[in-house]
Amino acid sequence: MFLKFQPFFLIAETPIHPGSGGSLSIVDLPIQRERHTNFPKIEPSGLKGCIREVFESLEKNKKKISLKGKEIQINKDNISLVFGPDSQGDEESHAGAIGFTDARILLFPVKSLKGIFAWITCPQVLERFKKDMEIAGKKLPKCFETKIESGKIASKDIVIQDDLIVLEEFTFKVEVDSNVKDIAEWFARYIFPDNSYNYWKEKLKNDLVILSDDEFRDFVTNSTEVITRTKIDNDTGTVEKGGLWTEEYLPQDSILYSIAMASGLRVKDDKDKDCFSEAKNSEEEAELVLEYFRNGVGKVIQIGGNQTIGKGLTRIEFLKEEKNAKE
Repeated sequence: MFLKFQPFFLIAETPIHPGSGGSLSIVDLPIQRERHTNFPKIEPSGLKGCIREVFESLEKNKKKISLKGKEIQINKDNISLVFGPDSQGDEESHAGAIGFTDARILLFPVKSLKGIFAWITCPQVLERFKKDMEIAGKKLPKCFETKIESGKIASKDIVIQDDLIVLEEFTFKVEVDSNVKDIAEWFARYIFPDNSYNYWKEKLKNDLVILSDDEFRDFVTNSTEVITRTKIDNDTGTVEKGGLWTEEYLPQDSILYSIAMASGLRVKDDKDKDCFSEAKNSEEEAELVLEYFRNGVGKVIQIGGNQTIGKGLTRIEFLKEEKNAKE
């Protein structure tokens, strides 16, 4: 049973290829998608593996992190307690104490005739976000409680004329909505909290568009990046046989979210609890597991394939507890 929850945002700093394997479509290596909506996603097993890799790198380099005000050494034992035994360990000994939900698409960047690009979302995505935050015990401001409708924008920054915007080659009639502006400001505050991201914070405040569910589905289906790659034969200088293929990517500036879920430690003997031994009960253990995750994962992780060609660099931003949130 999961006792503590930590939502976090994933911001694509470079295109991401969370691959789904082979395909019968025109794209050889497509990205992962939900079966019933076709919305992009990242499977929790892949996300957990990428995050675990960060901690294994810390262990290899003998790094320490802060946990409950103390410096603790990252080692194989506490990695195993949090993430579960690795493939070399005893898989029957215990389960890990942390799990993750699918990383779901929240805001998708689309080329705009004015403003370079806009972030789009839709009522279904926002309603899902509200439901997921409720499950995680996170209170959202009142702007999320009002019925969310399509054809609304946060400001006129991307309007060309007569309340029209152009996304890709499509024209949409929209209207500025104060509620959407409040939603955009809330996202901007928590996705880009640091002053170093002021440009992006202001852009998100002004360039958020709510499309219909169907329009959003069409964009996330047809406006991803599809790249053709080749493998050259060193002897002939031409493409090797079978060395031409296409890969699909979530574009840079895509924004997803996931929830880290923690339980108490899955071991019976207190002597096996390593750096978590000071916790008095399962709830405190779960809170320490989330603190371990937050303090160790860093700001940027690599997700998906093609790490050596700079793909998959993703910034993590944790949703912090609201203080004096705008109602």
